[in-house]
Amino acid sequence: MSATKKTIKIETPIDDRETFVSLQKNFADSEISVQEKLNVLYGLQKADNELEKIFQLRGELPAEVSALEAEVDSYKAKADGFRDMIAAEEQAIKDHVGEMEELDGEIAKYQEQLANISNSREYDSINKELENLDLLRKIADKNIGEAKVRIEAHKAAIDELLERTEICSADLAAKKVELETISKDTADVEAALQASRDGLAAKLDARTLSAYDRIRSSVHNRLAVVPIYNGDSCGGCFNTITPQRILDIRSGNKLVICEHCGRIIVAPSEAESKN
Repeated sequence: MSATKKTIKIETPIDDRETFVSLQKNFADSEISVQEKLNVLYGLQKADNELEKIFQLRGELPAEVSALEAEVDSYKAKADGFRDMIAAEEQAIKDHVGEMEELDGEIAKYQEQLANISNSREYDSINKELENLDLLRKIADKNIGEAKVRIEAHKAAIDELLERTEICSADLAAKKVELETISKDTADVEAALQASRDGLAAKLDARTLSAYDRIRSSVHNRLAVVPIYNGDSCGGCFNTITPQRILDIRSGNKLVICEHCGRIIVAPSEAESKN
């Protein structure tokens, strides 16, 4: 038996700069007809339009919630930082207190020695040592006082941060409730639209879908596939279409790209068939 050779189709790599214009030559090379492919693309555009309306309904709420969450986390982190500084200051105070206790012991010892000294040279030496110890004690006491002042400043900063956190948290809770309410009200519609969109996208080849997504993300009104507007204009940029190109669009058998904005233009009948 002779082995049957199987034809392997080589997929053209997707170009991130892909446009509908670059797809024109091979647009008909598909498992579905040109007309059906145009209908799928327009259906995909309509699903995306409806999803955009839902996203617009939410407005800036998702971004606001994220910003408020980050703000609350920032306040909490700063407060924790001040608590760490307070702990360090309190440890420093303990160390200085211990130092002062040791100095007090040394001072008491030298004072006891001083009471039993008759030699003036030794007397002067012990007095000098007592002066040094007293100076060190004053420095330690001064360090304790300054540490206590810093602790109070840190506590005041924490109180201010806690107040900000409370206000921000209340705002965050309100925004979350608002967002959850909107999301709950639109959840079923959004899920149905997303399922429809996924089904339509699955019918398109990767290059066409990539071009659609790229064009849609590059234009302000998010429209990559548009119907004829007012009988003779592009529904995306509103520039006039030539009569011959209008005939090509109405035939439904040819991919027609607006020469001004690069969008696909479909016939009104195709647009209405998806309503």
